Amino acid sequence: MADGTQIEWSEATWNPITGCSLASPGCTNCYAMELAGTRLADHSSRKGLTQHSKAGPVWTGEVRFNEQWLDQPLRWKRPRMIFVCAHGDLFHEKVPDAWIDRVFAVMALCPQHTFQVLTKRADRMRVYMTTGRHVEIQMQTRSLGLHELKRRERMQGHVHRGALLPLPNVWLGVSVEDQQRADERIPDLLATPAAVRWISAEPLLGPVDLTLDGLVCLPCPSCTDSQQDPETGCYDCAKCDDTGIGSDWGLDWVVAGGESGKHARPMHPDWARSLRDQCAAAEVPFFFKQWGEWVASGDHNLETIIGGEHGARHPRFETMWLSSGTGPWRTLLAKVGKKRAGRLLDGSEHNGMPEVVR
Repeated sequence: MADGTQIEWSEATWNPITGCSLASPGCTNCYAMELAGTRLADHSSRKGLTQHSKAGPVWTGEVRFNEQWLDQPLRWKRPRMIFVCAHGDLFHEKVPDAWIDRVFAVMALCPQHTFQVLTKRADRMRVYMTTGRHVEIQMQTRSLGLHELKRRERMQGHVHRGALLPLPNVWLGVSVEDQQRADERIPDLLATPAAVRWISAEPLLGPVDLTLDGLVCLPCPSCTDSQQDPETGCYDCAKCDDTGIGSDWGLDWVVAGGESGKHARPMHPDWARSLRDQCAAAEVPFFFKQWGEWVASGDHNLETIIGGEHGARHPRFETMWLSSGTGPWRTLLAKVGKKRAGRLLDGSEHNGMPEVVR
């Protein structure tokens, strides 16, 4: 947990829950797992959450509630963008609903902040958000902060007192590292009530097409009168004439990036370009976080990166093949490190973000 973070799309991290388990290929080189088994191995919030293996630390599947950090956002007065459970998964199968209730209660008490939640358990998130946890969250809100609640109502005149889901200051997202995970997780995300729905395609391990079949039209988020056409599968709302949520996909934000760390897998530049172009066509904000450890020879002047006093002395080259509609081609990639690789995609930074409503 830190007031401040090196994560490019956030401003702080908050870890009321730590611990996790491997869910898909994107978890293989998890930075939180590595930290929990090395530098933070003896910290009370991480001790015993990993076990040693030939490949390094691996999550045991145990999760931990860190009571001492629960109220941290209440003490941050300046508005922040806060990444929730950066070293765990809020919707992990072993996290009790009661823990999630307490986390949502704190978020309800902090309308000045924007909370970014990211999960690989999209189905659990959908179930939680659609099965009426309002009463439990409201009870936790009252027990956590009657004093805080009254103070904020005096100062700002608004607090999400009833804790009605979805909270307007909570963004709900899923990790999507390849097409299989997109097909599995995005439908659950789109069926989840949320002020902002987003995906993190990091580490991006393959091409991802976001125009998934059957996900073009969604129920209206404003009321319960959406009717589905049995032939087209689309929804139409007679009350407010709303036929979709946000973009045609129902997504409000896309983050993409390559993998970092000593065992990082390379990302083909065309995978990132494809997501950028899909977002541009759909008018969805796109954030390119990083190349990671690897860069493609066609996208950087490798002689400049490799040479000189700031260059990588002994980069490791790897040839990666990717099939296209017209046949295979190969792109040469060099491992130069995250800092040298940077985050320019075709010479430009992409810092798209959803609009923050406070």
